Amino acid sequence: MSQFITITTTEALAAFCEQAKALPYVTLDTEFLRERTYYSRLCLIQMALPPASGAKSEGGPAALIDPLAPGLSLEPLYDLFRHEATVKVFHAARQDLEIFFHDAGVFPVPLFDTQIAAMVCGFGEQVGYETLVRKIAKANLDKSSRFTDWSQRPLSKAQQDYAIADVTHLRAIYEWLRAQIDKTGRGPWVAEEVAILLDPETYITRPAEAWQRVRTRSSSPRFMAIVRKLAEFREEYAQTRNVPRSRVYKDDALVELASTKPTTEAELGKSRLLLREGRKPEIAQGILAAVKAGIEDPNPPRPPKDEPGAPGNAALGELLRVLLKAKADAVGVAPKLIATSADLDAIAQGARDLPALHGWRSEVFGQDALRLADGKIALSASGGAVRVVEVS
Repeated sequence: MSQFITITTTEALAAFCEQAKALPYVTLDTEFLRERTYYSRLCLIQMALPPASGAKSEGGPAALIDPLAPGLSLEPLYDLFRHEATVKVFHAARQDLEIFFHDAGVFPVPLFDTQIAAMVCGFGEQVGYETLVRKIAKANLDKSSRFTDWSQRPLSKAQQDYAIADVTHLRAIYEWLRAQIDKTGRGPWVAEEVAILLDPETYITRPAEAWQRVRTRSSSPRFMAIVRKLAEFREEYAQTRNVPRSRVYKDDALVELASTKPTTEAELGKSRLLLREGRKPEIAQGILAAVKAGIEDPNPPRPPKDEPGAPGNAALGELLRVLLKAKADAVGVAPKLIATSADLDAIAQGARDLPALHGWRSEVFGQDALRLADGKIALSASGGAVRVVEVS
């Protein structure tokens, strides 16, 4: 197991980060808890440095940084995040970046995400760190400490070993993927995906938009208006009190309330799915107010109208799926990185403002997808392969 130090003071963190600023990159990861809160509680930060120029060791220093240590300020780390001469390397960075954004409004730049890079290099969809460690670093990970309580102190040896492995093997993974990306010229592909991670909009949850994540079987405008108000109240309550939204009430209870439309506490008490937490007076009053607002909403959500020619759109969607698979195989990229199933259905319905139709995705897939939709090309199978055929 790699050697590491434990950092519990601002002075020690500042010294380690100053050391990192002299190097081309650092690898980072975090451990956090979110089961009892709306926002993640940061419990541990791991960081590893590459060997100094000319050094023959397999890796440079590594550290476990304890953000729960009394008096420790993370400002030296955030100063490193702003230091653009050092690349900050994460694997699957979204949740890590969300923590730093909500804590300090800062992002690590420049950023390299090895999960994105691995997908661009043909490792499949949402490739896990353990897979990359095995295939690139030629090592195995002990994942038994993954779901332990990271807020407890002291950390066990197993927890420490697990945590430090998440950044020490990442050095070899980064260097291998970086070389592949440079070799294939796909740096701009990775940069487009990283730009999404560095966009504050990625981490802002607006209560007024929360209803769009609630799955329902009905699209009745009045029903959806109540769903919208109930979801908005739940999100606001969860955010302001830093509790999980499911602790307020779960989606099944929300849908039930939108159906039964309770107007009094007595009617609300008849709910089958509303748990004890949701029956607290302040939540109960919020529910009744949300239901009332939904009933009286002058502009309820309207279900989208079918596009002209809808019967043929399903067939076009299937053709687009075939084209996507062929294009993804040709460039060795996970299909879902190029376009989702929902994207393909939207293109078939006439949508044109989609990520799949812009940037590097347009070159790989989008241009031909539009040509296929316009009847300018057809697909042909030959020898087990799918070919694009121009239509005269």
